[in-house]
Amino acid sequence: MARPFLSVIIPAYNEAKRLPLTLIDIDKHLEQQEYSYEILIVDDGSTDDTAEIVNRFMPLIQNLKLINNKENRGKGAVVRQGMLAAKGTWRLFMDADNSTSIVEFNKMIPYFKEGYEIVIGSRDAKGARTLPAQPVYKRALGNIGNLIIQTLLLPGIWDTQCGFKCFSDETAEKIFHLTKIDRWGFDAEALAIAKALGYKIKEMPIFWVNDPRTHVSLKTYLQVLAETVKIRWWLWRKTYNLN
Repeated sequence: MARPFLSVIIPAYNEAKRLPLTLIDIDKHLEQQEYSYEILIVDDGSTDDTAEIVNRFMPLIQNLKLINNKENRGKGAVVRQGMLAAKGTWRLFMDADNSTSIVEFNKMIPYFKEGYEIVIGSRDAKGARTLPAQPVYKRALGNIGNLIIQTLLLPGIWDTQCGFKCFSDETAEKIFHLTKIDRWGFDAEALAIAKALGYKIKEMPIFWVNDPRTHVSLKTYLQVLAETVKIRWWLWRKTYNLN
């Protein structure tokens, strides 16, 4: 296969039940596009049939690939692995639960033409829609967390944690070779490194469907904040090789 225009990277941990509908939706949309693509599932040491499900779909979905990790390493680690293994000119990672459908990707293309090297989906940007509305306590936790992330790392970016982000091949290669966070704080780390390197980032409103089975918990929020402080410290200490 020639180098694809788009690589879709999906980190997956115990997603055997939700992944089939996501793959069907992605395939239905992408097969109608004029650009070439690949779909890369990165299994994060699942204990269910996630890898088997992907293998079953391979004869049915063109350019579907699997990286099957035998041990759980964390979402940040497998997104990094997928972004660096991908071959696409543009590399998008999205969630296995299809909270944001691949149909939103085409809305990013005009921003690429404007010179943006990174376009990120946002649930808080003007024009974004969320269905159903998040519980009040989750919105409160998210807003508090975002204010801390903005203060320490990324002023002006209102949703660093949305799992729908696209990087050019150059930025993906540069940034994900530098990232260190293996768990939930990897989004903020990747964007903070991108900002430090001077890459142009566009925050774009998206349609987000809340799934009550999400893996995100209070512990996750606290871990992101702890990792945010760690990232800020590493930037101050010039731990990242940004030259």
